[in-house]
Amino acid sequence: MDDQQVTEDRVLGGRVRLRQRPDGYRAGMDAALLAAACDAMPGQRVIEPGCGVGGALLAAATRRPETIFQGVERDSTAAALAAGNAALNGLDGRVSVAEGDVEAGFRALALPVFDAVMTNPPFFDDPTALRAPAPAKSGAWMADGGLAAWTGFCLKAVREGGTITIIHRADRLADLLEQLAPKAGSFRIRPIAPFADAPAKRVVLRAIKTGKAPLVLLPPLVLHDREGGKHSPEAEAILRGEAALGW
Repeated sequence: MDDQQVTEDRVLGGRVRLRQRPDGYRAGMDAALLAAACDAMPGQRVIEPGCGVGGALLAAATRRPETIFQGVERDSTAAALAAGNAALNGLDGRVSVAEGDVEAGFRALALPVFDAVMTNPPFFDDPTALRAPAPAKSGAWMADGGLAAWTGFCLKAVREGGTITIIHRADRLADLLEQLAPKAGSFRIRPIAPFADAPAKRVVLRAIKTGKAPLVLLPPLVLHDREGGKHSPEAEAILRGEAALGW
């Protein structure tokens, strides 16, 4: 894209340069949390369906310098920006981006299965549930095939024993568990609360394909301190890449 059509921002404490459209979906806290939740080991392969311009993908790759990452994005402009961002950050040797639609399924990519999948699916699949987003953001907000298309993709994308990490609205947790449970288990759930005295609005869910361990509900991550700080110390450390979202 023309330089006048993108902005360049810095994330992960300035370690990652991110070129993105000013009118499109822009990487923010959810992408930072998803990247911080990735704990793939050296040599493992991780796929992110719906990677957008690479906000979570590149932050995770920077955090995990010996891990291989594959982004998948159906929007050709966003996919091109993600590939360009990988090169901009010197990560194109370990980070690849392919155009592909989650609704077409994992097998349409003709890729071998991965060790892990991480994703931030569109938060809505009912067009009446919110005011129509701007056209440049609609693909990031609306899941045309529903949440089931994303969980189905994730289950096909990883090997047995592989990990599935999803950040989503807290009120869709029951749906996520129901859709993943037939083929995955060992669930670990991290609530994400805006304030210590407020209900969680997000959850980060970790599942193991074919896992059988009991579900674990972890302590919440609190994002903001009502006493004045923009972010809590824990959230600030994650944003700066100084801490992970541990499991």
